[in-house]
Amino acid sequence: MTVDAHHHVWDLSVRDQDWITGPELQPLRRDFTVTELEPEARAAGVDRTVLVQTITVAEETPEFLALADAHDIVAGVVGWTDLTRPDIADELARLRELPGGRHLKGIRHQVQGEPDPNWLLRPDVLRGLGAVADAGLVYDLLVLPHQLPVCVEVAASLPQLSFVLDHLGKPPIASGQLEPWATPLRSLAALPNTYGKMSGLVTEADWKTWRTTDLRPYTDTVLDAFGPHRLMFGSDWPVCTLAATYAQVADTAGELTAGVSAAERAEVFEGTAARVYGL
Repeated sequence: MTVDAHHHVWDLSVRDQDWITGPELQPLRRDFTVTELEPEARAAGVDRTVLVQTITVAEETPEFLALADAHDIVAGVVGWTDLTRPDIADELARLRELPGGRHLKGIRHQVQGEPDPNWLLRPDVLRGLGAVADAGLVYDLLVLPHQLPVCVEVAASLPQLSFVLDHLGKPPIASGQLEPWATPLRSLAALPNTYGKMSGLVTEADWKTWRTTDLRPYTDTVLDAFGPHRLMFGSDWPVCTLAATYAQVADTAGELTAGVSAAERAEVFEGTAARVYGL
């Protein structure tokens, strides 16, 4: 069986997704639900998923926990809460007491949008990350390549916290360049408390003309850097639909890992995510 360690849902009648702007993203300006996702995921052999936050709104996380309670396929939630709030530990405990609270597995913040290049190193943020670790949760890193060196510093300073790098740090696939991504990526992977998520790659490539061979230099890099036992598959549905169907994303991930053993593939497609997120 397979774990999809990264997907989203949203209901525009509940709240706007203000990041969906411009004609290129227009196909995403509709509701996307677990009910729509589930048949596509199961057709690809996926039996468990991790639902990941989309916006910095506190109300979203309780909604996602309730969704996980209502849908067997959603085994975990990576939510959002303000890491800088003084009562962060109490807030994490409160979320766990909500309906579906047992499904809370991690926290994420859109660090990629923070103007402060050292946001992750701020004392109030580090304190919040410490509380995430104390709660037994994981922290998902949503960053751009130039932010990877700071991620290395943060992960080294908090060895008790597991960090999962979403979308492999958004490598510059469309340009065909490996740097300045690969070197700090390897530095991050050298830390034992870090993991990589093979997700969101088709939308870092040219949406219309990408081929599996365009992605291979980047997935080969992370397979070497992290090893299969610290990599996990994620669809990034529905964002992936800008460039590929769910089935295409899953099939491509299979092609990109064809060179590893069956046991190692099982880690990428199930074991790592199940272990790291405690599914």
